[in-house]
Amino acid sequence: MALAIVLGVAAGIAGFSPLIFGLHRVRHMTDSGNFGHMGVLMVCLLISFILMFAAALLCISLARDLALPFVLSEAVALSLTAIVFGVSKLVRK
Repeated sequence: MALAIVLGVAAGIAGFSPLIFGLHRVRHMTDSGNFGHMGVLMVCLLISFILMFAAALLCISLARDLALPFVLSEAVALSLTAIVFGVSKLVRK
């Protein structure tokens, strides 16, 4: 069960990485309108969801009894990563 939780945390952090890439990409876009910025972030959000669901489906197919701890730790890790990222950006400004 501990392995499922650790793997869920890793998957949650990896699921947030496309959003960090998208925010970095949007910051360097200069000549596009709002749709360009939102489009990049929406694509990165879609990739993030695909990564999260793929990891959850893989866990369900390999070890169904460990799926609940994996998915819960994945969701908590993604939420905490997003909160820490937002707070750290806010503190830096």
